[in-house]
Amino acid sequence: MTGLPMTVPAPELPARVRIHEVGARDGLQNEKSVVPVEVKAEFIHRLAAAGLTTIEATSFVHPKWVPQLADAEQLLPLLADVRADLPVLVPNERGLERALAQGVTRIAVFGSATETFAARNLNRTVDESLAMFEPVVARARQEKAHVRGYLSMCFGDPWEGPVPVHQVVRVAKALIDLGCDELSLGDTIGVATPGHVQELLSSLNEHGVGTDRIGVHFHDTYGQALSNTLAALQHGVTTVDASAGGLGGCPYAKSATGNLATEDLVWMLDGLGIETGVDLAALTATSVWMAERLGRPSPSRTVRALSHKE
Repeated sequence: MTGLPMTVPAPELPARVRIHEVGARDGLQNEKSVVPVEVKAEFIHRLAAAGLTTIEATSFVHPKWVPQLADAEQLLPLLADVRADLPVLVPNERGLERALAQGVTRIAVFGSATETFAARNLNRTVDESLAMFEPVVARARQEKAHVRGYLSMCFGDPWEGPVPVHQVVRVAKALIDLGCDELSLGDTIGVATPGHVQELLSSLNEHGVGTDRIGVHFHDTYGQALSNTLAALQHGVTTVDASAGGLGGCPYAKSATGNLATEDLVWMLDGLGIETGVDLAALTATSVWMAERLGRPSPSRTVRALSHKE
């Protein structure tokens, strides 16, 4: 397979894409059996060695809600030598305090574009959740931490159905106005299609949210994650969330299947001549290693093809 994929650039695409790797947090948070902290640390070390420069490490949520990530304080000291940005998710001021005590310099808050998901995920209305984030973002910025705002259900909601573009834009603008440096648009149940992606990005631009502050987070429920990513790249987006081996879903949205696999994304970007800095062979080996520890094969098609484990 040497020399494949063949590089054939397409017009008007970015020269480089930053992959925001979410496998260690979003990917592992749903695992029923607890993954040992040493395995998580080794996973993140391997991801960094494969060339990923942004690796979401963990979440400072209450252990009752996400037991898998209850070891955040034990994990971060094991990552002191990792040469990559290691953002963490924080749900509230208490989570932020725990993160700052560990020396974290990049945090993320997690909002919803729909009322039902906000109620189920945060036990608040959309506006109440924004009010909860306000002091978190303000304190993080005071501490000179980079703040990412996740926005879920941007393209569809399992309880509410289609989500109007203007509704998403309102909450997205509110997160930016709070002081978020970056916004990640989540297709939490994987129902987006390319035209919808372009429409939302255009509307955000028209309302003052620049493409340079936007990342995209697609799920592959209907096999649309790569086509939606390409639509976002055509619009100028240069930050794409992905999960090594295609790990993860969403514990509060049962119809959400795995995230876009990082290997599948890198295969496409390599073929387009778009730089990522990621060594696909090393990344694939890392996902095979992690799949062995989880006791099941990786759902990533690229991992299966390159590791000959169809």
